[in-house]
Amino acid sequence: MIRFNNVNKTYSNGHQALTNVNFEISKGEMVFLTGHSGAGKTTLLKLIMCMERPTRGQVFLHHKNLEKLSSRHIPYLRRRIGVIFQNPLLLPDRTVFENVALPLQVSGYTYTEIQRRTRAALEKVGLSAKEKLYPLALSSGEQQRINIARAVVNKPEILLADEPTGNLDPSLSLDIMHLFEAFHQVGVTVLIATHDLAMIARLNHPILRLKDGCLLEDQT
Repeated sequence: MIRFNNVNKTYSNGHQALTNVNFEISKGEMVFLTGHSGAGKTTLLKLIMCMERPTRGQVFLHHKNLEKLSSRHIPYLRRRIGVIFQNPLLLPDRTVFENVALPLQVSGYTYTEIQRRTRAALEKVGLSAKEKLYPLALSSGEQQRINIARAVVNKPEILLADEPTGNLDPSLSLDIMHLFEAFHQVGVTVLIATHDLAMIARLNHPILRLKDGCLLEDQT
């Protein structure tokens, strides 16, 4: 599903973000990506989304070398990937329903399909009753759930999350992780970047460990 083959990433300022990174994540697997701030976690996720390109090495998705993917095909690739960031970035002047429905509108889905998929996504995250509210009326944990609903409304094959629980207390963080596990259990491939070692120690999933851009250990 996701494979890195001797991947290196050096930015224009000379910073070496990743060095000879090799790993493979199978379809339907849930994996944690850990490391100190600046270890290269976000860069690694950006390479999967084609927001960055490797300096050397290859990134494969579904056995396809992303280096050979043309710019016009990148939007189609991204529709297969749901992305969750630490800060939900919800539109404050749109309702919960409208925020979740936005990716479907951009993709040109019909009104009926937008209604069906959006309500299904809200039900998955347990917030069907809040679809008419605005983001500022929600708690931080609820806002992150809406963020997740928006990421999965397109029914992606892969979920990438960059510190999705960084602003939440331990109890809410565990709830969010259990939500990711629910998607993993129905076959979605999940990769979560986090520095919360105490939390992931409670969950039985493989771990990729980065230190100064190098992969120390590919699995526990």
